[in-house]
Amino acid sequence: MKMKGQTIQSVQTQEIEESFFQTPTFQALTIGVPFCVFKLLFGLLCVRIGGEQGSHLLEFFGWLVIVWAFADLLMNLARVVFHLAGRASPIEYCTVAQAGQLIRRPGLFLAVDTFISFSIICLVLWSGWIARLSREESYIWYAATTLNLISISIVNIWLELRR
Repeated sequence: MKMKGQTIQSVQTQEIEESFFQTPTFQALTIGVPFCVFKLLFGLLCVRIGGEQGSHLLEFFGWLVIVWAFADLLMNLARVVFHLAGRASPIEYCTVAQAGQLIRRPGLFLAVDTFISFSIICLVLWSGWIARLSREESYIWYAATTLNLISISIVNIWLELRR
């Protein structure tokens, strides 16, 4: 049996969670932007390694990934601007989710983009390509990883504390 105070606290907790952790700004800056960084650095690695190995296909693929990363970055930043302006966004967080809009399944396609992003992270780590990043690029990778993982952890801690 819930007491009245617990119900009020639950409603307040839900409002905080919905008003902060679920906002487009929070999601874009802590999930979307780091994923764009991973895509961008992966594209740069493909261009760099493709050039070293004389693989025009890998270089071309790398440039496609870089364009994709920048498009997604612009979309995430646009979501932040729309949210801060108090307006509904006419675009999704990324190009893959935007394509999902065509069949009215942007959430599914956003999940696919998340899968692709995590796959890129795993590929860069397990292939050893992570060691091919410059010092500055490594710090950018570390910052994106830290922002993404710490934000997820904070959300999970918050949710558990409020149960």
